[in-house]
Amino acid sequence: MTNKPTVVLLFGPTAVGKTACLTELFSGNAEIISADSMQVYRGMDIGTAKPDSRFLSRIPHHLIDIRSPDEPFNAGDFVRETERLLPEILSRGRLPVICGGTAFYFINFLFGLPQAPPSDRKTAAEIEAEVLNGGRQRLYEELRLKDPVSAARIPPGDTYRLVRALEVLRTGGRPLSSYRTGQVPRSDFRFKIIELTRLRAELYERINRRVEQMFNDGLPEEWKRLCANGCTADSPGMRAIGYAEFFRSDNPNEVKELIQKNSRRYAKRQITFFQKIPARRRFHPDETGEMRGFIFS
Repeated sequence: MTNKPTVVLLFGPTAVGKTACLTELFSGNAEIISADSMQVYRGMDIGTAKPDSRFLSRIPHHLIDIRSPDEPFNAGDFVRETERLLPEILSRGRLPVICGGTAFYFINFLFGLPQAPPSDRKTAAEIEAEVLNGGRQRLYEELRLKDPVSAARIPPGDTYRLVRALEVLRTGGRPLSSYRTGQVPRSDFRFKIIELTRLRAELYERINRRVEQMFNDGLPEEWKRLCANGCTADSPGMRAIGYAEFFRSDNPNEVKELIQKNSRRYAKRQITFFQKIPARRRFHPDETGEMRGFIFS
């Protein structure tokens, strides 16, 4: 029998049904640490499928609505915030549940952050100025030549990640992709690790329906409000799927189809990255009884 405190990790691809599982599995005995890279942003509610206020009042949540969309938030921020929150939650006698779909957050929390050099604002500002002066394509070519692994991971239009990868190259002389996380998971907690899964066709249908519902709920209007408040295509929050696509077309149907396609592709990448997390148990979201037995055994 171990005296280590228990921490639940619950993850799965977009639209798999994570929020519904939280409702079934936990009540006032748990607190949720959100591992969603975009739910940290205020005003981005519909496009990130953020839980509503009634649900958030039932189960305490952390790392939701803590940044404005023009502020960066990365895996390092997530790990540092989680390390701060865990002892606070445990001191209240509650079960910490880290739940979301951002695979890098889970991997960096479990294995440690890569020891990449700290940000050099002077170099980053110089690269950002090059982007603004029309040098984005040339900078991508520079990255493809010197760090093809990072270049393949960075989608077009993701200025923040492009700048960071080039900043590391220019200041450290090594590709960002060469800085790797550790190989051994941390052992200071007793982890209950759950991966939610569905058949691929079922998941894709749920994604398509979710995007339809987002448009019915007012996603285009939410995007317009964010832009009216000063957000641009280069704002960290607006690079999210569900928002970035509006900058690429004025046709609502084209935007909707693009969001659906990008969400399906993202789900596929999530599933691939989740395979790197060890000792996980896979459950269909409807198997709440089996999950409850696993968590509380």
